[in-house]
Amino acid sequence: MLLLRCPLLPLLLLLLPLHSRPQKLPTRDEELFQMQIRDKAFFHDSSVIPDGAEISSYLFRDTPKRYFFVVEEDNTPLAVTVTPCDAPLEWKLSVQELPEEASGEGSGDPEPLEQQKQQITNEEGTELFSYKGNDVEYFVSSSSPSGLYQLDLLSTEKDTHFKVYATTTPESDQPYPELPYDPRIDVTSLGRTTVTLAWKPSPTASLLRQPIQYCIVINKEHNFKSLCAVEAKLSSDDAFMMAPKPGLDFSPFDFAHFGFPADNNSGKERGFLKSSKFGRQTPPKPRVDLHRVCIGNKNIFTVSDLKPDTQYYFDMFAVNTNTNMSTAYVGTFARTKEEAKQKTVELKDGKVTDVFIKRKGAKFLRFAPVSSHQKVTFSLHSCLDAVQIQVRRDGKLLLSQSVEGVRQFQLRGKAKAKYLIRLKGSKKGASMLKILATSRPNKQSFPSLPEDTRIKAFDKLRTCSSVTVAWLGTQERNKFCIYKREVDDNYNEEQKKREQNQCLGPDTRKKSEKVLCKYFHSQNIQKAVTTETIRGLQPGKSYLLDVYVIGHGGHSVKYQSKLVKTRKFC
Repeated sequence: MLLLRCPLLPLLLLLLPLHSRPQKLPTRDEELFQMQIRDKAFFHDSSVIPDGAEISSYLFRDTPKRYFFVVEEDNTPLAVTVTPCDAPLEWKLSVQELPEEASGEGSGDPEPLEQQKQQITNEEGTELFSYKGNDVEYFVSSSSPSGLYQLDLLSTEKDTHFKVYATTTPESDQPYPELPYDPRIDVTSLGRTTVTLAWKPSPTASLLRQPIQYCIVINKEHNFKSLCAVEAKLSSDDAFMMAPKPGLDFSPFDFAHFGFPADNNSGKERGFLKSSKFGRQTPPKPRVDLHRVCIGNKNIFTVSDLKPDTQYYFDMFAVNTNTNMSTAYVGTFARTKEEAKQKTVELKDGKVTDVFIKRKGAKFLRFAPVSSHQKVTFSLHSCLDAVQIQVRRDGKLLLSQSVEGVRQFQLRGKAKAKYLIRLKGSKKGASMLKILATSRPNKQSFPSLPEDTRIKAFDKLRTCSSVTVAWLGTQERNKFCIYKREVDDNYNEEQKKREQNQCLGPDTRKKSEKVLCKYFHSQNIQKAVTTETIRGLQPGKSYLLDVYVIGHGGHSVKYQSKLVKTRKFC
């Protein structure tokens, strides 16, 4: 498909900037392909995408870049993956028909340049796919037409790196490690300076027996969506870390730059802390609060030397050591335990605070309004299972309830009062929630919810290409967005339950999954119900539907997901 023999490459590069149709191109020569892939300079800063190899490149802000490849035969499988690194990208894939002289088997001899120019047209190709964002996004087709394919990329935020992978043999190549059925990272143990993580192994390692190693990334800012984004954040001297030696699993690297003083001998004992080139000491570079460590094929690991009472973000990447290509697990975050002397977290008036509670654990928070107040409002959003909340004012118990989803409690205020909040986690597993405390009236960050947050599907209104659903609203005018995602027929309730993190908003969804957004409310609570027909579905396919309600403060809450299936025959 894509790869060009060396004598044709200069000619193609002359024609491509003219947005032209190229000469007849040979199909993939596997022996030549392997030779040229080993020679990285062959595709460096080229506009040609090779078949079956990942390329890395650079975009200047507001300066578009275009890549080309050719599919010679109709009904060819095709997969294109674009990985943004440190900035969102806008990209689209389009195709133009090849000249009639270019279809069929080629002799491999280039046609005269003047004859090639006569075949050039400036027409725009047919757009196949487009995307805008910083997710790792892909285009997959089991049957693509022949033609000249164009991949256009643009970064409007800043100069940035990115990666592109394209192949005509996606079934056999599989360069990216496959994720397990549950791709989450579990926090199995939490201490003041340690966090133990566990995850399920990649099927690429356990079933296909391909060499996979796992790389953990730890930082205090946010989760990363790709290893490429991590490498863009790291400086060149900090980009790679050695695997921990036997006996050092619980202290694999130095976290001095997270706020701990470094041991005097640590640099001598660990060679990767030294910075030297050609026998000379290089000046130190500014450190970032981010570290990556690759630990081989283990699927449990304890990160140590962390700061107490500090929130860290953890990402896990499965790396195929044969291809050096990676796939991201679903990242997580955790707050290390407080020091014994500090038993409470201070809540700021009107500010949403993220709280993580380990299984069967508890968390204490304190709220002290700075001014006199008549009422105090506590708003909670439990992301997963129900949590227990107790509120005491100056030692007196005012509230003790179980909270699931979004709840708001309004208590009578008292001058110079201090409130102690105790949150107890679920017995089933770790709990995550968001809490807001305020003494200011009408300060509501979370949207109001009905008591029933289920989505109802009407079986009699199902067709081969559409489903009709309904859900309840409230008397408050809110924005509702509905999303759909096609799932396998064996998708079950257990899998759906694992995805019920209500704190994940629409910004985590792909643009292609969005159905619509609309505003809705009713002063009559008995009539606060809305229906929607979702069209354009495939016959006999299963879809997972999600409804998000977005409040005035921008915070979103997800209704319970609904699994629907279109009719197979109509």
